[in-house]
Amino acid sequence: MTTRGNLLRQVMSDTGTTQMMLSRISGVHQPSISQFLSGKVDLSDDQLDRLLSCMGHRLEVVRRPVIPELTHSERRSWRLHRQLSTHLTRERLHEWIPTLERNLERERTSVRGQRHLTNVDRWQSLIDERDVLGLRRVMTGLDRDSIEMREVSPMGGLLPESERLEVLRDLRRAA
Repeated sequence: MTTRGNLLRQVMSDTGTTQMMLSRISGVHQPSISQFLSGKVDLSDDQLDRLLSCMGHRLEVVRRPVIPELTHSERRSWRLHRQLSTHLTRERLHEWIPTLERNLERERTSVRGQRHLTNVDRWQSLIDERDVLGLRRVMTGLDRDSIEMREVSPMGGLLPESERLEVLRDLRRAA
């Protein structure tokens, strides 16, 4: 069950509100409420806030930064790509295209597994579309999708050697 569904269930229990009662108060069909509670249908923050307000509660969303747990290899790749992203512009991307194309071809012929091949194709699309923002997101993202994209990155050989060594020195100091 989703966290939101659990929260809705808890407030309903605390306030003695049945599904039918909440349906009548909120105008949300009872089967939908049942699906929210069972986790069959995801509930957005806005939907949850609306339902909670019908029971005299408000939703407070607390956002806080969290340092993700990365393997040493994932952190190294992220730091190197993050540093390279400081050089990424439309003009620079145009200069990088020959290297990126060679690297993509090498990745395409050497990787195994559908997920990796799909990610190589996604890199190709970002490069073909000259999507600087999309490239920057993948290069600096800490979500699992970006981490997996970097496993087959075509960005090798583009970071100046002095910067690459500095990133690696910083990683060793932090370890």
